[in-house]
Amino acid sequence: MSGLNGDAPLSLKLLTVNAHKGFTFFNRKFILPELRDAVRAVGPDLVFLQEVLGAHEGHAARFAGWPATSQYEFLADSIWADFAYGRNAVYPQGHHGNAVLSKFPIVHYENMDISVDGHEKRGLLHCVIAPPGRPQVHAICVHLGLQESHRQRQLNLLCARVERDIPREDTVLIAGDFNDWRLRAHRQLSRCAGLQEVFATTQGVAARTFPARWPLLRLDRIYVRNTLRFRPLALATRPWTHLSDHAPLAAEVEL
Repeated sequence: MSGLNGDAPLSLKLLTVNAHKGFTFFNRKFILPELRDAVRAVGPDLVFLQEVLGAHEGHAARFAGWPATSQYEFLADSIWADFAYGRNAVYPQGHHGNAVLSKFPIVHYENMDISVDGHEKRGLLHCVIAPPGRPQVHAICVHLGLQESHRQRQLNLLCARVERDIPREDTVLIAGDFNDWRLRAHRQLSRCAGLQEVFATTQGVAARTFPARWPLLRLDRIYVRNTLRFRPLALATRPWTHLSDHAPLAAEVEL
């Protein structure tokens, strides 16, 4: 199948991972350099990160090897030329949120606060990416709440964002930690925004991602719209089982 205007299809590799602020499960060990090595080994064109630290003065003083830059800049290094960060949670010693790393120019981005008043801070980081010679691509990094009622409100906001602000013909890639253990997001996102989840569509059910060492819950997702093809990519169990409390997900899409 050819791409737009007769061009050969453009293949993009996507990776989503909850960075867990650069620490292992239960925060026992700082492993951000290992996480960077693991992300590099996958070789994704777009990386969707949740719970990535923008700054933390206490950790910087306490842990040897703490990067001089933000965690998302440290992870991007020289591999991903562009990156965007959406600050969600702010506290006395620092802040964390979502980030997108891209090998293609990010021409615009906006962080949308979808927090429910008085509860955990959550956001949608919406990036517009310009692959050379191709139509723009919308990449949205998602981290939804732990409570069902909060997630429903946040999914409504995500649907409204896609329907209102993104042209119907544009390619949309949405990935992240949905915390949707009841598997209620698929129907809503399909109905309101025409999105398909990569694993659920090709394998019949979303991938198990939590906890990373013995995955039971299907919390993380990759949704797409207006792609020529898509397929899930298998990732080795190690080293990922000790790099976060969530297992990562990867997929390949053709535009």
